[in-house]
Amino acid sequence: MARPLGPVRLKKANPITILVGTVLCIFIIYFLASPGSRGFSKARKLTAASHSLSPPTSPFLKSNSKGKPSPPPVTRYNLNHVTISSDPVAHRENILILTPMARFYQEYWDNLMKLTYPHELITLGFILPKNKEGNAATAALQQQIAKTQKSAPEKDRFKSIIILRQDFDPPLQSQDESERHKMQNQKERRAAMSKARNSLLFTTLGPSTSWVLWLDADIVETPVNLIQDLAAHDKAVIAPNCFQRYYNKESQKEDDRPYDFNNWQDSGKAQELASKMGPDDILLEGYAEMATYRALMAYMYTPGADPHTEVPLDGVGGTALLVKADVHRDGAMFPAFPFYHLIETEGFAKMTKRLGYQPMGLPNYKIYHYNE
Repeated sequence: MARPLGPVRLKKANPITILVGTVLCIFIIYFLASPGSRGFSKARKLTAASHSLSPPTSPFLKSNSKGKPSPPPVTRYNLNHVTISSDPVAHRENILILTPMARFYQEYWDNLMKLTYPHELITLGFILPKNKEGNAATAALQQQIAKTQKSAPEKDRFKSIIILRQDFDPPLQSQDESERHKMQNQKERRAAMSKARNSLLFTTLGPSTSWVLWLDADIVETPVNLIQDLAAHDKAVIAPNCFQRYYNKESQKEDDRPYDFNNWQDSGKAQELASKMGPDDILLEGYAEMATYRALMAYMYTPGADPHTEVPLDGVGGTALLVKADVHRDGAMFPAFPFYHLIETEGFAKMTKRLGYQPMGLPNYKIYHYNE
């Protein structure tokens, strides 16, 4: 038999709890009924991004109510006002220095800091692989960036710095020089390099950029006026001569030797080899197994000669390469596929020629590559 329940006693509510609940209810009702709730876009101020490489800071949001939110602003860039001249300092021209980086070399960063081109006109862009070495390089790079951008004198700080990570695995596990330069690794390695270069270029090239300087992460010594010296030639594409310092055991003293063999003038023999190749085959330079007999700028250096002597080139390397931004805007990129049997930077040179630009080289103007 069920037993009857005794009287139920309700606990008296705390007055503070009632007050807080009442305030919250009023706020929710006001928020739902307020005209300002006609879409989140009205609560967010739509402004153009402060950085020229970024899109507007707020997207356009459709409204489900009667009111229409304001769309993001339209930002207009008149590229006719962007100068690309032989005196970029006088015209305050923006330089984009792009570096694919697998390893971080302190000497590279130290050399970058010594460049006399106004740093407030320089944007740096980096792309690094997603592997153990790439992680270590990214950490070291970020440490130097923080040190420079936060603690260095104002004149040494760069306009902006962009770091990208590759969204594909590197084809080689080791970045040792001996492994990188094996002939059998070249097509796959340089195709991956092309993808990295293109990703970096297409992400960072802004509407105010006048020049793009491609500078490899293992270039550790250049003249401090590198940008001004190369731009003074007013060429669409121009490359200095890349050497490497080493200890010469025969002479028992410090010496240097040619390093970048991708700056060359074509030969009849190379064209003959290409004519017999399949559509997916590529020509490579600097390998005894594939003698092209091209004229290499690396061997055109004359001690004591004018460093500003120019020579036309049919192929270029990427150790250091100054490019007018309009060349890239016209479509010149780094083919990750055989392009007239050429790939990466050499394919880029072929593409620029097809677009009507003549790459040039400076055989007596030397920069230096790290010696492992």
